[in-house]
Amino acid sequence: MSWVWKSLNSSIGKKLVMAITGVALMLFLIIHLAGNMSLYGGKDAFNNYVRLLEHIKPFIRVIEVILASVFVFHIFNGTRLWIENKQARPQGYSVNGSRKNTDVFSRTAFITGSIVFIFLVIHLQTIWYKFNYSGSELDLYTITTEWFQVWWYAALYFISVLLLGFHLNHGFQSAFQTFGWNHKKYFPFIEKLGTVYALIMTIGFGSIPVYFFFFGGK
Repeated sequence: MSWVWKSLNSSIGKKLVMAITGVALMLFLIIHLAGNMSLYGGKDAFNNYVRLLEHIKPFIRVIEVILASVFVFHIFNGTRLWIENKQARPQGYSVNGSRKNTDVFSRTAFITGSIVFIFLVIHLQTIWYKFNYSGSELDLYTITTEWFQVWWYAALYFISVLLLGFHLNHGFQSAFQTFGWNHKKYFPFIEKLGTVYALIMTIGFGSIPVYFFFFGGK
């Protein structure tokens, strides 16, 4: 098994882990956004969605453990790659060559990812904790929408979603490059598809705090 460990700890191995975990998280975001859209259906629609999740709670718990593991691997490997890139790149090259060889999305991937992670911790403490440990008899629609009417939370959510969009745009393209799908004939399509995906996620998640802060779900 030592060869597996060595492979995963190689530069290519770490990038492959980043790509696989990144794709898994992007798929999760699609499912999560679909569930969040039930907020627009009103109290009954969202609470019925939550009750449906309660019926399959053992399955949800397994998914949460898998997701947590994916997050840990993604963050751990992303941090290691960022540190290694910093150590391997002389300061002069970093200043003079970085902007020519990379785009703004790749240069800020670690920063945007870090800010999104901080928001995720706050999000889990406020809403996810209520969902899982406060009882299904609570009006979770009201609890959720009331948080979006708190100005600092709505602003933090919206800003984090914008940064997530930048992170996704880079991550989508980077993952396909790691998988070797970077043929000059097809990669422009991958780039456009990544941008469309990032825009859908940004607009979808970003519309929620805007709508409920200004209209209160009414």
